[in-house]
Amino acid sequence: MALTSAQIATLTARKTAAETAYHNLMVGGQARVVVDQNGERVEFVAASASRLKAYIQELADQLAEVSTRSGPIKVWMS
Repeated sequence: MALTSAQIATLTARKTAAETAYHNLMVGGQARVVVDQNGERVEFVAASASRLKAYIQELADQLAEVSTRSGPIKVWMS
């Protein structure tokens, strides 16, 4: 099934966001606890690096599939 340009743009944006999240996770930049000005505390669970890397690969594979597909073969007889 061919993807539309909107679907390709969505996959590309998701891959970029996932790569950023992976980078932040690897360098320790992911916030785990956020305390707002009212003193309310929100705790986040760090994503699994291996699951995140697998997700990035899945998106990359979907995008690679789009770029390697060719359209239908057309034959012209003269």
